[in-house]
Amino acid sequence: MAYRNGTYIAFHANGQTDPTASDIKYYNLIKAWTEREDDDFSLINSHDKTAAVRDSSLRETLRTRLVTRLNNSKHLLLILGKTTKEDTDWVPFEIRHAIDECKIPIIAAYSEIAGPILSPSISSNIASYWPAALKSRIENKTAGVIHIPFKKAAIKAAIGHFDHNNFPKGGALGWYTKETYDGWGIE
Repeated sequence: MAYRNGTYIAFHANGQTDPTASDIKYYNLIKAWTEREDDDFSLINSHDKTAAVRDSSLRETLRTRLVTRLNNSKHLLLILGKTTKEDTDWVPFEIRHAIDECKIPIIAAYSEIAGPILSPSISSNIASYWPAALKSRIENKTAGVIHIPFKKAAIKAAIGHFDHNNFPKGGALGWYTKETYDGWGIE
């Protein structure tokens, strides 16, 4: 197995090339946080570990690069927005490979939720964001998932806490406490 120190970030691009028209804007925001020298947010982006691929790349080339990146990752940061569950291509593949093959935890960051996510459940409103690949693994308890809003403090904490050797307490329905959110200033 490769050295697993990267954060793999998955999001639904929704077939868009406009970087403001899909969840790629959240990916770009994370990259901007990391690049700021006056900020303590940092991560090793698994997407920077292999040669870039483009929409015109052969499907097998793209798949091979994604597998290599996932294999070198300690967790998967999954950006969940309004359209993520509609993706039937790469996001489900990334989820399946991360959980089934790499055995890494998922950091589920919800772009549409601003406040704390407390006591998540299969019947809660967050379940409406889950792609089938994630939903089935949450239901059968094969996934280790921490559920957080897309907020810098929560993402920073989760990427620092969880990796292939340290899964969220609560298994597929992990969450931070109200006190933790209060400490981050997230209400």
